[in-house]
Amino acid sequence: MQNKTVVIVGATGGIGSTLAQKLAPTGANLVLVTKKSQKLDDLASKLSVTGSILSVPTDITNPHQVETLMEKTVANFGQIDVLVNAAGAGVMKQYNKITPEDLETMLDLNLKGSFYTMQAAANYMKDKQSGHICNVIGILGKHPMAMASAYCASKYGLVGLSKCMAEELKRYGIKITLFYFGGVDTPFWDNVSLKVDRRKMLSPQTAVEAIWFALSAEPQAVPMEINIQPESHLFF
Repeated sequence: MQNKTVVIVGATGGIGSTLAQKLAPTGANLVLVTKKSQKLDDLASKLSVTGSILSVPTDITNPHQVETLMEKTVANFGQIDVLVNAAGAGVMKQYNKITPEDLETMLDLNLKGSFYTMQAAANYMKDKQSGHICNVIGILGKHPMAMASAYCASKYGLVGLSKCMAEELKRYGIKITLFYFGGVDTPFWDNVSLKVDRRKMLSPQTAVEAIWFALSAEPQAVPMEINIQPESHLFF
């Protein structure tokens, strides 16, 4: 990862912050992205980076802000090698209690926001004829679950979007890897009303090791999908 530029969207979340810590000593240039600048400052102050670090507060549901993010990244580092989409939110309710606002929130952040970041990053990656996009989908992008219809809709949509873009971008040497993690014990669950046993979930470290595996694979290898679930709750 020496001198590679890695954009981490959702950098202050459980997976994003753990990934930033993993990459900090590798010589990578880290671009930390979340909506609130204070959280980015707090994270950046804790990282001992051997490369460089750039914090860019961005609302990824706003395509203009996303384009500015990528422009700043290229202006600072000259290229975008890796994009990691680790931002997301969950609304878990019975179908008849989901409001239009709930559905809009899920689609805006989990689907549209990821599309905007992928689209903007890929436009720069094409010029370099290489790049790697990592989308943290979650297992509910592959398997349905009661109380998760709006969330699943956004994640299933992201899967379809990602696979279509992978077909278009492979000719430019751009890889897309989808990560179907089972429940990961992160702050994501702090605002979810479902009762879950977080002690039995995957750790953020486990998720990050999977992302690291994909990023460090030999150049001709394309890790297309990685599915890791806790032993206590498996979907087949």
